[in-house]
Amino acid sequence: MDINKRLAEEFNIKLYQVENTVKLIDEGNTIPFIARYRKEVTGSLDDQLLRNLFDRLTYLRGMEERKEEIKRLIDEQGKLTEELTLAIDSCEKLTELEDIYRPYRPKRRTRATIAKEKGLEPLAEIILAQNLYEGNIDEICLPFIDTEKEVNTTEDALNGAMDIIAEEISDNADYRKFIRIYTYRNGTIASKATNKEETEKKRDVYQMYHEFSEPLKAIARHRVLALNRGEAEGFLNVKIEVDDTDIIAYLNKQLIPEKRSITSCYVEAASADAYKRLIMSSIETELRNQLTDTAQEGAMKIFSENLKNLLLQAPIKNKVVLGFDPGYRTGCKLAVVDGTGRVLDVGVIYPTPPTTPEKIKEAKSKVTNLINTHHVDIISIGNGTASKESEIFIANLIKETNSNAVYVMTSEAGASVYSASKLASEEFPDYDVSQRSAVSIARRIQDPLAELVKIDPKSIGVGQYQHDMNQKRLGEALGGVVEDCVNSVGVDLNTASPSLLSYISGISGSLAKNIVIYREENDIFKNRTQLKKVSKLGPKAYEQCAGFLRITDGDNILDNTSVHPESYDAVKKMVSLLGLTMNDIGTKELSTALENCNKGEIAEKLGIGIPTLSDIISELQKPGRDPRDEVAPPQLRTDVMDMKDLKPGMIMTGTVRNVIDFGAFVDIGVHQDGLVHISQLADKYVKHPMDVVAIGDIVKVKILDVDPAKKRISLTMRDI
Repeated sequence: MDINKRLAEEFNIKLYQVENTVKLIDEGNTIPFIARYRKEVTGSLDDQLLRNLFDRLTYLRGMEERKEEIKRLIDEQGKLTEELTLAIDSCEKLTELEDIYRPYRPKRRTRATIAKEKGLEPLAEIILAQNLYEGNIDEICLPFIDTEKEVNTTEDALNGAMDIIAEEISDNADYRKFIRIYTYRNGTIASKATNKEETEKKRDVYQMYHEFSEPLKAIARHRVLALNRGEAEGFLNVKIEVDDTDIIAYLNKQLIPEKRSITSCYVEAASADAYKRLIMSSIETELRNQLTDTAQEGAMKIFSENLKNLLLQAPIKNKVVLGFDPGYRTGCKLAVVDGTGRVLDVGVIYPTPPTTPEKIKEAKSKVTNLINTHHVDIISIGNGTASKESEIFIANLIKETNSNAVYVMTSEAGASVYSASKLASEEFPDYDVSQRSAVSIARRIQDPLAELVKIDPKSIGVGQYQHDMNQKRLGEALGGVVEDCVNSVGVDLNTASPSLLSYISGISGSLAKNIVIYREENDIFKNRTQLKKVSKLGPKAYEQCAGFLRITDGDNILDNTSVHPESYDAVKKMVSLLGLTMNDIGTKELSTALENCNKGEIAEKLGIGIPTLSDIISELQKPGRDPRDEVAPPQLRTDVMDMKDLKPGMIMTGTVRNVIDFGAFVDIGVHQDGLVHISQLADKYVKHPMDVVAIGDIVKVKILDVDPAKKRISLTMRDI
């Protein structure tokens, strides 16, 4: 297989783009670096396509390695033919490859192997040949009767021979391919509730699947994952159903000649046995796995897109924030951080049940004192346990004190994981777990990206069924998303934590720590060149990371842009060609000159490509820009609503908190997120919710229905 040509066809890109990209990957370049600084070489392929191409490249290379391994294993058995080699080389899917290898794979002791040990393989060959038209079966079987081998009767001999034939039929790659395709196209996946009494009280979660059936080829991905979970938890029995009439007829057509022999009926019996005993369950497992893999890949894409939008939410800069981690018995933990994220104060209050008027009064006094002492601008309230009571407490406090502070409800997903981690204990050795959590909740609105990278992406909770997925594959996919987000924004070399630095292109966890150690020992970085002095940071790592690390107020203004050091000379030459100096970077004069320049002419004189020149111009017009500044900031509030205040027809403004296959969950300020079903997202047909909304979007919604008992709110975005 020509892998590069195959990739070019699959991704609908030019062959040179694939060849150049594969070469860059093999040379050890990272995806963010290739996407940002090698656009001329790749034809400006973006980071997402590059990651997909890399995943597919890994898969195809793995398949080629498996092909060679299978040919070697078959050759060692002395059974590798030119025809078999050609069949193996032409395989395009691993399932097809494994089907071919199936007859040659070492088997555990089966009914067929036992029959072969009894010397019945020649009888099986005679029966399968079907060229005897006279005589009777007893005469055919007589030479194979052997009491010492426990073949006592004609029936014993026939049963053993048919077991051998059935396994041979089951191992036939062409038969399995037909049955797999036929079952997928014509089969259904069905589920029923189990009869276990102990699960009765929880069954309502899977109520729609108690008597469920849907065509395999049409079932939605989230329903596949729901069925899998229900089955794993013991609430559902799930199986694939298909009418086997056509399948049996197909097998018989392949196996039985037009002129039937006296052994044809035994071949028919063996083919039916092969399907029902050996093939059907195997194909069911394969198709279930195929459905699951497809569903998981789809869910991972949703999780990845949600995570990307969450990480790239607009930061609220230079504001003093009070982090409020709600709780009941253990109280609500507080942490005040300044505009740079430095912790100014911590505390605990008890305004939520079980509480007393005295404790509420004391809590109000403490919070008011913190607000006034540190000039708090925003209160960030975690949305977990006791968040509703905490929100009411803060809203009332703001009213009573006429405070200028506002509050925002913040997802605290993963905060407890972070606060109990080794990383958190190293960052805040003097604080307990709950105080660290409050700090994290405060910092999440100041710089969501910098704070959330400290948490395992799988714990952030913006996907669907993430705990049911292949965790290794999910971790790789989400890690790639975080890496792309961090590098697209860039990080401040003098303030970034080791966690943030470790996601920068070319920087490992140990290198990130070495950068921080160098920073602590030598004061701040004044220029990017100093990175070369960091222990174990060699030329390749410098090439990969330098453009993504920012230095504000450094020796060179270009160090505060995403312009790579390899392009510094080109920038100086370009500025000179425009009749300006490096001191004019960021000024209106240079911006105007760049807008009016002839890019083709400039690029030719500088010896660089148009894509690189365009990126450089964009950076010089706004040095130090943060791409997240273009995103809508989170909603800030001063008052609270209750679910009982909602009425059908009310129009409200909310924030999209999660997007899944069947809709989007929107926070409208009543503690319980409402669901906008996919059918209610727009006045037109919506193929997938992500085509319409993304996490962090501020949207207008109308209340359709409210069910306080089940804590469900139905919303619509149609006709607004």
